[in-house]
Amino acid sequence: MSIRFDLPDELSASAPPEARGVARDEVRLLVASPSGVEHAVFSSLGSHLLPGDLLVVNTSGTLPAAVDAVRRGHPVVVHFSTSLDDGSWVVELRAPGGPLLDGRVGERLELPGGASLTLLAPAAPGDSRLWRAEVSVEGSRLLTEVGRPIRYGYVPRAWPLSDYQTVFAREPGSAEMPSAARPFSASLVTRLVTDGVLFAPLVLHTGVSSPEAGEPPQAERYRVPPTTAALVSWVRSRGGRVIAVGTTAARALESAMPDGPASGWTNLVLGPDRPARVVDGIITGLHAPEASHLLLLEAVAGRDLVQRAYDAAVERRYLWHEFGDVSLLLRR
Repeated sequence: MSIRFDLPDELSASAPPEARGVARDEVRLLVASPSGVEHAVFSSLGSHLLPGDLLVVNTSGTLPAAVDAVRRGHPVVVHFSTSLDDGSWVVELRAPGGPLLDGRVGERLELPGGASLTLLAPAAPGDSRLWRAEVSVEGSRLLTEVGRPIRYGYVPRAWPLSDYQTVFAREPGSAEMPSAARPFSASLVTRLVTDGVLFAPLVLHTGVSSPEAGEPPQAERYRVPPTTAALVSWVRSRGGRVIAVGTTAARALESAMPDGPASGWTNLVLGPDRPARVVDGIITGLHAPEASHLLLLEAVAGRDLVQRAYDAAVERRYLWHEFGDVSLLLRR
């Protein structure tokens, strides 16, 4: 990882901004472009955009993807990451200390209501963290009935699923919130549209995050509809800027374009060896030092700009993670 910074523990947002007395669209906004770094609030986003800019948003909704289980007589938590085409799931087994890496093929875990989960095989060769698993009941129904949102140690108490949904969420399917869009409010979207900013939807269902240093993103299901592909092409033909709202939107767009609409699974990894070719900027939360998302940000905005942005965010004590502050990175 070429972006280097130290993240103090106290800069991890431990609760939704509303619990801190801050409206969704009043979190802090760091704007970094070739002309420098600016500091603002998210509700002023329109001041940093131009009429004709296109914001591409992910309409995936967050699942209650964490489920209690019993494994070898001990309580654990199963994070349901991704629903596969054959009905099985990619899952992660977790204890309070982090991922459990000693899974065995054929191992059976007890789930609430008499259901069970069986580990079939590692999700990828040599992967000890993520497993392909079979569930004895319909997985989505199980999550609806007994699941809760995934949260990590920096969020010490539970929050309702509504706190993990964005204003654009329409199609449940993400294990973790596509959080870059969380600060948008309906009133802010209305103001941006009135000012001539364009919006286009796509879907990418996110899996669980990748905490291991250097671990690449998982394959994820996505869909870029024809109208979005056409609008992206039109904006680019007129010299306008295409701005992805989140790393998920950037990954989906770069997987589909410039060929047009697409759907299926993407294994695309954006980074120094594969720079962004369609996306001119990105609205994104602040990512941990070891996150593979940082390579994607470099692919969009360039290493030097991203490093300047993160240095400024640490110095100004921005808040990290899904309930934290947001950046707008523009390469032009």
